[in-house]
Amino acid sequence: MYKVKVFITLRESVLDPQGSVVKNSLHSLNYNEVSDVRIGKYMELTVEKTERNIEEVVKEMCERLLANVVIEDYRFEIEEAVAQ
Repeated sequence: MYKVKVFITLRESVLDPQGSVVKNSLHSLNYNEVSDVRIGKYMELTVEKTERNIEEVVKEMCERLLANVVIEDYRFEIEEAVAQ
């Protein structure tokens, strides 16, 4: 069994209106040292072992469903889960 952590962020070339709102709110609270905020998504998946290569399986899931590859970048980390 694997524990997969998926991180999805907007590409640098894509405007991030949510990030702008958070940055402006931080500035209104006098956190003026914040120069940029980008909002993203984080997911944890538990994936059963399979005959297929786990990296290929996760990449396929990201590209087909989890991320909009036109405007988002993704990366993932895979850990082998310890059976309990």
